[in-house]
Amino acid sequence: MKSHQNRVAVVTGAARGIGQAVCRQLADRGASVIAVDIAEPAETLDQLAESGHKALGLVADVSDPDRTREIGDEVRERYGRCDILVNNVGIYPFVDIGDLTYETWRKVLTVNLDSQFLMTKAVLPSMKDAGWGRIVNLTSNSIGLVVPGLSAYMASKMGAIGFTRALANDVAAHGITVNAVGPTLTRTPGVVSAVSPDLQEIVSQGQAIKKIGEADDVVGTILFLTSEDSHFVTGQTIMADGGLVRL
Repeated sequence: MKSHQNRVAVVTGAARGIGQAVCRQLADRGASVIAVDIAEPAETLDQLAESGHKALGLVADVSDPDRTREIGDEVRERYGRCDILVNNVGIYPFVDIGDLTYETWRKVLTVNLDSQFLMTKAVLPSMKDAGWGRIVNLTSNSIGLVVPGLSAYMASKMGAIGFTRALANDVAAHGITVNAVGPTLTRTPGVVSAVSPDLQEIVSQGQAIKKIGEADDVVGTILFLTSEDSHFVTGQTIMADGGLVRL
């Protein structure tokens, strides 16, 4: 299945978790992958190499305007264009609103939302030149749930939906689609360190599909939205969450 043959894909938050799984499966389907993370994405590159794929790893803070411009320039210089952008990076500190500082608020909004804008700006010119592009912004099904301590996170993820809807209008004439994907509570290294196994089980039992989400469970939706098959789907938010939240 080479549904992404000869496509060039940039994935943020690619060092582990959902981003790592996206990189792996895009490469398996023929894409040239650029794995971007604030940490060295060595494990992701090793996994791809084991499957016979070459990939580029970039260490970057994607909430930095100058660094994101550099990424766009480097991708275009090396590959000629960017076809696919998966804005996956995100942080989710659990902080009661009474203890939430402005600094933490701004950090969450900057990493989770500003990075989507900045990375889009960085790669959009090459997508427009090519007349083809796929942008997927990660949101969260938590926006439809009762979860204490996530004021900043939920604000950023609702912002991602608004950005997705508006951007889809602005770029459709250039053959570019923009969609959002909202995972459930997914068993990634970050979640494992922050959320108890009991809570993971409780969430999974509220889903129609009663299994704890894994990174690979989310990737199929992203693969569709970054393929040619999704050419008539844009501005949408799809919850890849086992049927827990329904829009």
